[in-house]
Amino acid sequence: MSRARQPPLVTGISPNEGAPWTKVTIRGENLGTGHNDLIGLSICGHNCLLTAEWITASKIVCRVGPAKDDKGEIIVTTKSGGLGTSTVSFKLLKPERIGILDQSAVWVDELSYYDMRTDRNKGISPLSLRPANPLGIEIDKGKVPLKDLENMFPRMSGDFTSENFSATWYLMENHSSTSFEQLRVAVANLKKQASKKNEGSLAYVKGGLSTFFEAQDALAAIHQKLESDGTEKVGGSMTQRLENVLNRASETADTLFQEVLGRKDKADSTRNALNVLQRFKFLFNLPLNIERNIQKGDYDVVINDYEKAKSLFGNTEVPVFKKVYSEVETRIEALRKLLLDKLLETPSTLHDQKRYIRYLSDLHAPGDPAWKCIVAQHKWILQLMQNCKEDFIKEQKGTHTQMDRSSALNRISLPAPVKRGGSFQTPKDDSWHYKSPQQVRFVEKLSDVVISQLPNFWKLWISYVNGSLFSETGEKSGQVEKLKKNARQRQNDFKGMIEEVTRRLVQLVRGALLPSSLTELQLRQYGGWDTKTPLSGAWLTQVIHTVRLSLEALSALEIPNDLLQVIQDLLQDLRVHCLLTTLQHTEEDVKRLAEKEDWVVDNEGITSLPAQFEQCMIQMLQSLKEPMECKPGEINDKACEQCVSIIKVLCAVFLFEQRLLIILSNCQYLERHTFLNLAEHLEKNSFTTAEKIIRVSIEALRQLDEYLFETYVEKKSDPIVGSLEPGIYAGYFDWKDCLPPTGVRSYLKEALVSIISVHAEVFTVSKELVPRVLSKIIEAVAEEMSRLMQCVSSFSKNGALQARLEICALRDAIELYLTSESRTSFKQAVEALPQLQSGTDKK
Repeated sequence: MSRARQPPLVTGISPNEGAPWTKVTIRGENLGTGHNDLIGLSICGHNCLLTAEWITASKIVCRVGPAKDDKGEIIVTTKSGGLGTSTVSFKLLKPERIGILDQSAVWVDELSYYDMRTDRNKGISPLSLRPANPLGIEIDKGKVPLKDLENMFPRMSGDFTSENFSATWYLMENHSSTSFEQLRVAVANLKKQASKKNEGSLAYVKGGLSTFFEAQDALAAIHQKLESDGTEKVGGSMTQRLENVLNRASETADTLFQEVLGRKDKADSTRNALNVLQRFKFLFNLPLNIERNIQKGDYDVVINDYEKAKSLFGNTEVPVFKKVYSEVETRIEALRKLLLDKLLETPSTLHDQKRYIRYLSDLHAPGDPAWKCIVAQHKWILQLMQNCKEDFIKEQKGTHTQMDRSSALNRISLPAPVKRGGSFQTPKDDSWHYKSPQQVRFVEKLSDVVISQLPNFWKLWISYVNGSLFSETGEKSGQVEKLKKNARQRQNDFKGMIEEVTRRLVQLVRGALLPSSLTELQLRQYGGWDTKTPLSGAWLTQVIHTVRLSLEALSALEIPNDLLQVIQDLLQDLRVHCLLTTLQHTEEDVKRLAEKEDWVVDNEGITSLPAQFEQCMIQMLQSLKEPMECKPGEINDKACEQCVSIIKVLCAVFLFEQRLLIILSNCQYLERHTFLNLAEHLEKNSFTTAEKIIRVSIEALRQLDEYLFETYVEKKSDPIVGSLEPGIYAGYFDWKDCLPPTGVRSYLKEALVSIISVHAEVFTVSKELVPRVLSKIIEAVAEEMSRLMQCVSSFSKNGALQARLEICALRDAIELYLTSESRTSFKQAVEALPQLQSGTDKK
């Protein structure tokens, strides 16, 4: 059958663009003869015949469906004209996704929205059905780690649905590489969205005004249809009957499905409860997890979970959450108490102390746990030191018999002292209790206690001051800065603690070794030792070595010197005490040298006494090498005086025997040899005052030598000088009346014989002493002859000749030992005589 009409032709569409389900009006030619003639209508490839309404042959109204193509033709197909064409096109706009809570002026396709409750893998609320990209531009995930963002924005979030949303976080996370132009586009998009929201419900009403008009037209048409049928007059209102039918249908449906719907509602509520439990299972499981992690010692996990719960539910108003969170707080409070108890336990390592302090700081424990730990450690160190002393006192009282046996060995020589940097403990073999005095072992043990505890105590304080005790990363949070400020305010208190520890160390050592340096009150607290047998210099040297090692260890911690001054003072007193003890023992040994003197003279005119004295002094210096070694901050002030005292003791030893010539010879040897050797040994053994010691000692020796020399000369010269005057005037001799001289008289010969005998005696011991002794004796003789000649009132000629003969004979005989003083005396004696006149007399 031939078509009577031309194919349909679409020449216009209004509007020419829009979103799916937009109502459009199509205009053209040959669009059909009626509704039944219209058999096809497609826009952009989507069939729109179901919504099409034929108006006239030139006008059709329909709604655009969700076509695949963005832009396409409008094709109309009729029975009378067949497949048509189009001279215009329609642009399909992508619809904005509308949430279930958003208002809309057009019909929303709900097929893409499903009940999220049935998606058990995700379990998110419908509130999450919001635009995933609020800026409307392409998301460019950056490379900024999430952990860094959390550190930069504490307690904030990059989720724009969160109450703590941070725009900077969101931009750094999703648009770190986005260009500036794109960001400007995003700003424009945000402004458009804001303007749409501000328009309110009225805007949606205006946009859907045509929809309201269509609904009104439909209702009017139904009313008109009912009136034309006349049904309202027969059998009542049709609408009333329809309402009754619908109500009965609804009641029947409710009866049929009430049980099913009830089960559905119960399942929905159960499912909602499970969703809540699933979503917030972290909080509900937290109390049990805290208990388990505390038992395992995973305190870091507990603290992290607590911080997370506190940030999420700390200020919640939901009763269930508040109840569970209160349980969490109760367990955290118990954890704070547990950690504080562990922190204050002694002994503990520095690592554990720092760990517990950081845990308490992260848990925001009240007060200052770090300072409490420092105070507890200080008390514990003091108690350890006191316990050490009490243990040794008990041991001393319990082993009194053994100590009596060891007292006899106090003077034995010790092996080489412990090398620097070695252990304080002296090797303890089976017989150690019979070798080492209690006081020495006590000082070593006490030093071990201090050196093992004080460094960690000091490092704990340094960490407390610089803040590293509260945060390993060194972050400057408000709490850390507050704790550091508290630490700076407690510097004087800590300084007092260090002073108390060092002072206690010094007082305990003084109580054991230097009780005379303490008061009676201090002795009752720090004394109690059995000091009947004093320690020898060798044991005191061991103690000095131990205390010095302690001081070096404490100085290495960079503890201020003013806090260690009391230990310096103790070392000084110990060194002086050791020095005096050793020198006093040496002094006793030197005194006993007199008993060993055998007075056997060797070829050099000396006995064994100088060599024994030198050996005694060398042994003393070797034992005093460490006590005399002057460390920084130490001084020597009494060694010189005590060494001089020993020399004077030696000098006193020489007076015990009246063998003056041998002693004088020994004195010369001491001055010329022994003392020079001692000077070298003093310098080798770190006696910084060696020069002064030798100088003063030589002076003391010279005083002794001078005294002994004068004593010997006086002893030998007095008889010779005393015999001159009686010899001159023997037989009533008178210078005024005498015979001519025939030679020297007997008295002069006797004097010369006495002088010769002295020479022989001195030469036998030491030929070096001969000139010194004889010159002094001859001075005395010459002085006496001068005095005797000057006392003569007058001489006869023969008397003058006799006197001159005797004087000149004596002078010539002892010419070798004349000194300036003796020559002057002889000259004065000759000048007192009358001058010779004749040549015969002179001859």
